[in-house]
Amino acid sequence: MVIHPAQTVVGFIGTGVMGKSMAGHLMQAGYQVHLFSRTKSKAQELIDRGAHWSETPGSLAQQCDVILTMVGFPSDVEEIYLGENGILSNAKPGSYVVDMTTSSPKLAQRIEDEARSRGVYALDAPVSGGDVGAKEARLSIMVGGSREAFDAVLPLFQKLGTNIVYQGEAGAGQHTKMCNQIAIASNMMGVVEALVYAEKSGLDPATVLKSIESGAAGSWSLSNLAPRMIAGNFAPGFYVKHFIKDMKIALQSAEEMNAKLPGLALAESLYEQLAASGEEDSGTHALYKLISRL
Repeated sequence: MVIHPAQTVVGFIGTGVMGKSMAGHLMQAGYQVHLFSRTKSKAQELIDRGAHWSETPGSLAQQCDVILTMVGFPSDVEEIYLGENGILSNAKPGSYVVDMTTSSPKLAQRIEDEARSRGVYALDAPVSGGDVGAKEARLSIMVGGSREAFDAVLPLFQKLGTNIVYQGEAGAGQHTKMCNQIAIASNMMGVVEALVYAEKSGLDPATVLKSIESGAAGSWSLSNLAPRMIAGNFAPGFYVKHFIKDMKIALQSAEEMNAKLPGLALAESLYEQLAASGEEDSGTHALYKLISRL
């Protein structure tokens, strides 16, 4: 299949903080887009712009050549792909399914096995870049599955991101995303502690940021999320509850590989405390609230 706006119908499932922007980019590129979301109101803006609504994942799959999913948890992924009226039991042979949720590597392998048995190509393609990356089509996309499927779907990925890397067979994209989340988890603790230290020492955190963000301490979180912390803006670019989910997946995978990740374990325990204090729907940078109270 040659993927082209004039002849490819795209399905998109999950129109949340990131999915809404991603689906919008595909529409802007000229693709006919069919949508499904558990909460239809989240998709209404895209429907008003011309997207087609489907009542179930299965009915969407029947109409589409490529289906992309961006949902919350592995349990959602499993239900949408492997459920009774899910994608794979309804997808057309020769179609492509691409899960862009951060999910379990093992589940990605299960989906790929089931897809192959039905003549469907499956990719796991989690992303990094948050709400800003999704809005600006600058996501990093890390992809697992067959190289043939990756090459076919690449034109769609290029409408969503700027750093698109094929990582290997099924599950490789998810394993790569775990590496990303592990690095973010410890880095976020450092960013938060640096700001708290700056405040306690009587410095202006915004002025401190000017000195450290372009030096050896520089990171995406320091440049993009530290200003939000300073401004008291904890709206989610990425939810605390979803980050906890990611860290749990990484810790479980690490345990299965006999890898010890003490920094990740500490970060996960701190985020559990943060969620228990009522911040599970805040952005991940709300860790600042917890650390500043300790």
